[in-house]
Amino acid sequence: MTAAANPLRGESVLMVAGVSYVLRPTFESLVLAEAELGSLFALVERAAAGALTLTEMTALLWHCLPPESRPDRAAVGQAVVAMGLVAATQPVRAVLAQVLQGET
Repeated sequence: MTAAANPLRGESVLMVAGVSYVLRPTFESLVLAEAELGSLFALVERAAAGALTLTEMTALLWHCLPPESRPDRAAVGQAVVAMGLVAATQPVRAVLAQVLQGET
């Protein structure tokens, strides 16, 4: 699957096991992430403080993957570890920026 992200819609790309997935922070995906992780504003604050956990990063990214083609969560976690936490903050930052800015 080749995916192209539209940054104007808050999308970014995540590579999982050599496959490119578009992260789409839809209302539904963010509601599900919030149900699991707690307040998204608190998540933004933890991210700004450098206190976001690997589990939180993986869960947020996993929820923003299209459900019809989403890999299992362990594969997303392995992708985050493989890219390194610094590089993984880029797609996380894109999702959180969309949360704060809303639709453009």
